[in-house]
Amino acid sequence: MTIASSTRRVVKQALKWTALAGTVLVMGQGPALAEDRVSVLMKQPLADMAGKVATVLTVDYAPGAASGPHVHPGSVFAYVLEGTVVTQLEGEQPMTYTKGQSWYESPKQPHMVSKNASVTEPAKLLVLLLSQEGEALKVPVK
Repeated sequence: MTIASSTRRVVKQALKWTALAGTVLVMGQGPALAEDRVSVLMKQPLADMAGKVATVLTVDYAPGAASGPHVHPGSVFAYVLEGTVVTQLEGEQPMTYTKGQSWYESPKQPHMVSKNASVTEPAKLLVLLLSQEGEALKVPVK
């Protein structure tokens, strides 16, 4: 065995143990360890609706990640690009959505649960949010 192949083997083993330790931490601590990551892809004022803006974004959930309770100022259309997510709007039962499924959220309806259903696989949403110019995309529920 060469030094290079021996080093590769040790590094590979260390990475496996690091991933395993991370999974154990996430499982033991719950989804509060990791938050979602939002990337705005496009923000466009709507010519036929004065003061309205359409925002297209992605929401990435690492394994075990979740968003805190929040509201969106306008209508939300969400589509699962990868993985499985659990979402629950106030007063409703939790719903689980998988790749290729979508849902709608009414403006200012409290979003109590939004999380990756998996502690081992990532999840990703494509979101279209319609709101008033200057409004925050997401406001925490207190």
